[in-house]
Amino acid sequence: MMSRAFTREDDNESAINDLGERPVSPHRNLVTEQGLAKIDETIAGLQADMGTAQAETDRMRIAVLSRDLRYWASRRETAELAAPDADSDVVRFGMSVTIEDEDGKRRTWKVVGEDEADASTGSISHVSPMAQALFGKGVGDVATVGGKDWEIVGFG
Repeated sequence: MMSRAFTREDDNESAINDLGERPVSPHRNLVTEQGLAKIDETIAGLQADMGTAQAETDRMRIAVLSRDLRYWASRRETAELAAPDADSDVVRFGMSVTIEDEDGKRRTWKVVGEDEADASTGSISHVSPMAQALFGKGVGDVATVGGKDWEIVGFG
């Protein structure tokens, strides 16, 4: 009979080998200043965690951290810092835009990079359907997303 220790080690090795890479978006990696800083913070945090995992010889944690470091290093390398034109009267990357639906419901979205987007905090990816529908439109224009019309009512 095989020892459980050997079975666990074999299972762990299999999990490490099956880990796979994090998918990298095929879209341009546009980022805001805050997004670029967040990438740098994430890399620094992962590097610190890697030191701890290596000291503890936690092979699974090292594998996960290595994978995540490769992803974030790639995102840092391809990052294109983009800032909106302060005088723009149409929606551009990095801007906040307030929209209103037919029922008077308002939402304010900031258009940001894919890795920094978080709808729960009011930011959407520049490749999202909403951002794509809003780009190039100004106050008073209507964007249709998912069969619903949204009028642009302001910036900021």
